Amino acid sequence: MQDPHPFAAFLDRVAPFGLLPAEVLDQTADALVPLQAAPGAELFAAGQALAGLYLIRAGTVEIVEPAGAVVSHLGPGAAFGERGLLRDGHAAALARCPGGADLLLLPAAVFLDLIDRFPGFARFFSRRRPAAERGVLQEPALMRVAALMAAPACTIAPQASLQQAAQAMQAGGVSSLAVVGAAGLEGILTTRDLACRVLAPGLDPGLPVARAMTPAPLSLPPSARGADVLRLMLDHGIGHVPVVQEGRLLGMVTQTDLTRRLAAGPADLIRAASAADSPAALAAITARLPAMLAHLVAAHAEHEVTTRLLTDVADAATRRLIALAETRLGPAPVPWVWLACGSQGRQEQTGVTDQDNALMICDSASDADMGWFAQMAVLVCQGLADCGYVLCPGQMMAMTPRWRLRQSAWRACFQGWVMQPDPQAVMLSAVMFDLRAVAGDDRLFTALQAEALAMAADSPAFVAQMLHLGLGHAPPLGLLRGIATQRSGAHRNQIDLKMSGVVPVVDLARVYALLGRIGQANSRERIEAAGALGVISAQGARDLTEAYDLIAETRLAHQARLIREGQPPDNWLSPHDLSDFERSHLREAFLVVRSMQSALAGTRGLRI
Repeated sequence: MQDPHPFAAFLDRVAPFGLLPAEVLDQTADALVPLQAAPGAELFAAGQALAGLYLIRAGTVEIVEPAGAVVSHLGPGAAFGERGLLRDGHAAALARCPGGADLLLLPAAVFLDLIDRFPGFARFFSRRRPAAERGVLQEPALMRVAALMAAPACTIAPQASLQQAAQAMQAGGVSSLAVVGAAGLEGILTTRDLACRVLAPGLDPGLPVARAMTPAPLSLPPSARGADVLRLMLDHGIGHVPVVQEGRLLGMVTQTDLTRRLAAGPADLIRAASAADSPAALAAITARLPAMLAHLVAAHAEHEVTTRLLTDVADAATRRLIALAETRLGPAPVPWVWLACGSQGRQEQTGVTDQDNALMICDSASDADMGWFAQMAVLVCQGLADCGYVLCPGQMMAMTPRWRLRQSAWRACFQGWVMQPDPQAVMLSAVMFDLRAVAGDDRLFTALQAEALAMAADSPAFVAQMLHLGLGHAPPLGLLRGIATQRSGAHRNQIDLKMSGVVPVVDLARVYALLGRIGQANSRERIEAAGALGVISAQGARDLTEAYDLIAETRLAHQARLIREGQPPDNWLSPHDLSDFERSHLREAFLVVRSMQSALAGTRGLRI
């Protein structure tokens, strides 16, 4: 008897249709529409409404991005069109058949119905990690401040008496009060303040709270993480942090809140690093970082959280080494700020990292003062090297005189790079745009950073050079094999997930930041801000964010696997180590990055 579903056997061999129940597979096969494409035929153009998902039975199909470059050469068994169907129903690129093809079309309504009904089927076509897997880990350092705080905060007016404040604390069972006046949060009063500023000196308890409170207290927004609270408390010796958004008090996070949630893990590592009594003790703590990375990956922490926590440990180690250096050398003679650049500056460190840092010093520093900072920089950089943050091969470190300058000298450097934007100057500027203050007086840096960003954005020549630099790293896409690997050498048949995977996205995000005058250094935050400001479309921002998430998480998963196997982590991945599902998604992510590069180049009249 003739098979009523002649396409069922073919469909069963095409991922992920083999995951469907037999009855559903037959129904799906029955819905397929056979198509014959003549040589040179265009199946659809970019922006055209899609009729459905296309499957190739025989022949080849080329996917051509809007700029005209062929980014994919698909053969029998491949499916295409899903990206547009899942986005807005319109094609993201052109599809054509250079030599003709035998195709099957699954109508859009049938495809989308399968997406809705079968999660395993949907996961194959979605670049996003399932929501149930994201954010499972609830370490205090990862948690948003909004989840840690006590809300609403107990408050008191500045004109209330100190005795009334003490009675309010007792009644509420709290150790602090937010002092709120007509203008909003004006201060904070704690039990320690009452003991040290009222009882000990015998102050009249009838005096107003404003006499003993700490005015203009340090605060954090609800979007900050527990690691930010921990750093603030450790750096400033405080036990209470108000949570404020747009001037409005939302709640209070206390040391007790953190202690209640603390467990051995990232938060514990950050605390230990902040309290290490010697560089050797600090090195013993950072030696636990590989295990922490593997733990976070196994717990399905988002890549941006994992890299942020790894960076938080590096920041804590840097600040502790600076403190130990000051203990040895004496206090700093003038104000200064220690700056992290590269992946530490962007808060994107992984299991493979060197150190990139700089030192900005107040203009009042004498030559003798500069000698003090030279000694401090050597102690810190060498200490970081002992902790596993290898010395930068390009010498981009504060221990190098070129990266240890007075503020005015830094300003002159920025101006020179922008006014004469040769490739070397633009490369140096790109590194500088990723700077972030880690320790010291960040006011020395923030004003200069905004000035340099505005200066660069206003220079057409500099923007053009930055665009060329930003498009210089191509994702590893091949025509016939999908993902292009190294052809020879020690890494034959492998791809570099850093230089060919993450760096192209980092470069795009940096260009977007320049065009939109975006102050954030973190790549993911830059992409999101670019979408919000209209530098790129909202859909483009979502697509690129999802692609970046997948590439970055693949990189971390690879490093975690090596760590579990007792090997040092690296960035070299063999695509054959991935499943068909993983390889297909990684390749799709690379296609998105390539498309965004082409879109940027097209708007500026460039070729890549």
